[in-house]
Amino acid sequence: MKICFATNNKKKIEEVKAALGSEFQIVSLEDIGCHEELPETGDTLEFNAFQKARHVKDHYGVDCFADDTGLEVEALDGAPGVYSGRYAGEPRSDERNIDKLLDSMTGKENRQARFRTVIALLLDGKEYQFDGIAKGEILDHRVGEKGFGYDPVFRPEGYELTFAEISLEDKNKISHRGKAVKALVEFLRQRKF
Repeated sequence: MKICFATNNKKKIEEVKAALGSEFQIVSLEDIGCHEELPETGDTLEFNAFQKARHVKDHYGVDCFADDTGLEVEALDGAPGVYSGRYAGEPRSDERNIDKLLDSMTGKENRQARFRTVIALLLDGKEYQFDGIAKGEILDHRVGEKGFGYDPVFRPEGYELTFAEISLEDKNKISHRGKAVKALVEFLRQRKF
């Protein structure tokens, strides 16, 4: 099955390809000739995920899925949330976002947080939604070189390592995106047969 993942984030594509395996061929926005920035004007993850997927379907005519992910920190009343990618402003910068987060967390005892992913799938004229959550805590400094985004400061519940220290295979088993992709894959496998 061939399907477009509506993102330009190469790390996200790599994660999803690893999770989906060889029975699905994932094509990127670049592969379908889409080079513009996809719209993300909503104030919820759900709105943004469906907005991106609908944009690709409407303008390029291909079935696709899109995701939106947010880091929700308890001590910051759920921030940065839907604004996680642009937390420190434009242009987007993982490093500046982490710096701002760590600065915002100075002196906070409650370090609990969760990553939440929403995947919007447009397939055969219908819309579907898949969700994934990974609970954990925010560290007070970066640890690890792998991953992207807030991975170096997020330690998932039940683990001693951050998302930036574990292998992609292990991350896909426990991460927010991995859980949402697993639900997507199970759905697509059922549709296939």
